[in-house]
Amino acid sequence: MKQITGIPVSSGIVIGRVFRLGRAEQRVPHQRIEADEVSVELQRVDEAFAEAIEDLESLRDRSRIQLGEEPAKIFEFHMGLLKDPSLRKPIEDRIRNELVVAEWAVADEFRIVADRFSSMGNEVFAQKASDIIDLDRRVLDKLMGEDTSRLASLDEPVVIVAHELTPSQTAGMDRSKILGFATDLGGRTSHVSIVARAVDIPAVVGCKNLSQIVENGDWIIIDGDAGTVIVKPSDDQLEAYRDRQSIVTTYREKLRKTASGEAATTDGVRISLLGNIEFPDEIPSVLENGGEGVGLYRTEFLYLTKGHEPTEEDHFEAYRTAIEMLKGRPLVIRTQDLGADKYTQEQAEEPERNPFLGCRSIRYSLQNLEGFKIQLRAMLRAAVHGPIKIMFPLVSTVMEIRQAKMLLADVAEELAEEGIPHGTDVSVGMMVEVPSAALMARAFSSEVDFFSIGTNDLIQYTLAVDRGNERVANLYTGASPAVIQLIKSVIRAARRRDVDVSLCGEIAGEPIYTMLLLGLGLRTLSLVPTQIPLIKTVIRTVTIEHCERVARKVGTFDSERQVLNYLRDELRKIDPGSPGGWTAD
Repeated sequence: MKQITGIPVSSGIVIGRVFRLGRAEQRVPHQRIEADEVSVELQRVDEAFAEAIEDLESLRDRSRIQLGEEPAKIFEFHMGLLKDPSLRKPIEDRIRNELVVAEWAVADEFRIVADRFSSMGNEVFAQKASDIIDLDRRVLDKLMGEDTSRLASLDEPVVIVAHELTPSQTAGMDRSKILGFATDLGGRTSHVSIVARAVDIPAVVGCKNLSQIVENGDWIIIDGDAGTVIVKPSDDQLEAYRDRQSIVTTYREKLRKTASGEAATTDGVRISLLGNIEFPDEIPSVLENGGEGVGLYRTEFLYLTKGHEPTEEDHFEAYRTAIEMLKGRPLVIRTQDLGADKYTQEQAEEPERNPFLGCRSIRYSLQNLEGFKIQLRAMLRAAVHGPIKIMFPLVSTVMEIRQAKMLLADVAEELAEEGIPHGTDVSVGMMVEVPSAALMARAFSSEVDFFSIGTNDLIQYTLAVDRGNERVANLYTGASPAVIQLIKSVIRAARRRDVDVSLCGEIAGEPIYTMLLLGLGLRTLSLVPTQIPLIKTVIRTVTIEHCERVARKVGTFDSERQVLNYLRDELRKIDPGSPGGWTAD
C-alpha cells in the first residue's frame, strides 16, 4: 500500500483498477529518403495535419454539446496551432534539407518545441508543452496508422493513471468507462482540470511519480475531495472507503433534495449563498444546488480556453448569456484576473521571475488598457439585459481602485457618445485579497459599493505561503489567527460604512468554517455550486448567537491547531452523525 497526496481538482471518491497511460513517446523510425520522394512525404504531412484538424473539429463539436461553449474552445486553440505556419514550416524544411521521412521530421520538431516550453520552468509553459505533445501524438497517429486509441477500446470501468493527460484525451473519455483519474503533473487551472470538473470526473493531479509506481490492474482509490490517492489499498482500506463512498453518496442525495430550502439559521437570520463559476454553462448547477445567483464569475477563463485574447463580442455574449440564464438573480462579474501562472506569462516575451508578486490582476489590466477597456465595454453593454455587479481583483492601493473606476466612467462616456445602449447604474466592488487591502478596508469602503473577501490569495499573501508548493502546503490554512483577524477587520470596516461584504474563497465551502464566518458577521458566501447544499444544511442547524460565541472563542486562540480543533468539535456537536467530509480541514 502506498498513499500519495496531490492536488484535488474534481470532487468524488472512486475505487477501481488502474489503466496506465504512457508518456506519449512513440518509436519513430529515423529513415532516409531519396530526393525524388520529398514531394510524397510533404503530401503525407499535409494529409496528416488535415486529418488531425478534422478530428479536432469533431472533438470540439462534441465537447460543445456535452460540456458547453467555453471548454470546447480549447480544441479551437489546438486547431489554430496545427494551422500555424511557424509550426508546419520547420517540419517541411527538415524533410527537404535532411531527406528524412515525415514521421521523423514531425516527431523531432514537435519534441524540440515541447522541450523548449518545458525548460522554461513555468506552469503556463508546461501546459503549452502538454498541448504540443497532444498534437504530436495526434499527427503521428495519422502518419503511422494508429488511429485507434487505447482509451476508446476500454471494455470495463477503470481509473486512469498517467504522467500527464491532454485536454482532448480527457474530453474524449467515455464516462461510463472512466471512473476517475490521477496524474503526476497538473495544476488547479490547467486545461485538463477545467475539463475534469466540466465532465464531473473525480480527479487528483500533481501526484509526482504516481505513474511510475502503479501497474495495470492494480487496485487504486482516488479521493477527489481530499486530494488523496491510495495504491494497492488493504482490504480494510477498501472496505472503509466503500463505506465512506456509500455514505457520502447517500448524504449528498439527501442534501440535494433539500437544496431548494431557504438558507436561514434557526433564529431566522437569512444567509445568501451564491455560486462561483468559470463558464455560464455552470449556472444551472448553481440553481439546482440551491444557489441564489453567482457571487464570482471568473472571466479569465475566457482567455485561458481560447488561446487568444477574446473580442468585445466574445465578452459580451458570455456575460449576456449568464445574465439571461440567471433571470434577474445576482451576478458578480470579476474583471480579468490574469498573470502569475496564467495568460500573461504565456504571452510575455520574458516571463516574470516571481509572477505572483508581479504584474497580475488589476495591475495587469491597468497596464494593458486596450484589452481592459474592451472587457469593461462588454460588461456595461451586457448590463442592459439584467443586473450585474463589476468587481476588480487583487486591489492593493486606493489609487488602483480609483484608476479602475475612472476607466469604467470613461468607457461609459464613450458608449454614450457612440449611442450604444449600456448600463448606467452598475454597482462597483473589489476583492480583498492582500493584507494591505484588508488593513486599509476603512479607506476602501469610501470608494466601493461592496467587498468580496478572497481568502485563497489572502491566506497565501498573509502567511507568505505558495499554496501550490507541497513543501509548505501544511502552512496554508484559513484557521490562521492572523487571517481571521484580517477578515474580522474587513467586516467591521464594511459595517461602519454600510458597504456589503461577502466571502468567496475556498473556506466558504468548508463546513468547519461556517459557524465562524457567520459569527464574524458574514451574511453572504460564494462557493463551488456542489458545496452549497452542505453549507446550507449547517446554516439551518445553528443560531447566530451560537456562531457569535464560536467567533469570540476563536478570537482568544493564538494557533491554527487550537482553532481547527475547536471548530471541529463545535461542528460535531450540531450533527455528530454526519459524514467525515463535514470536518475536513
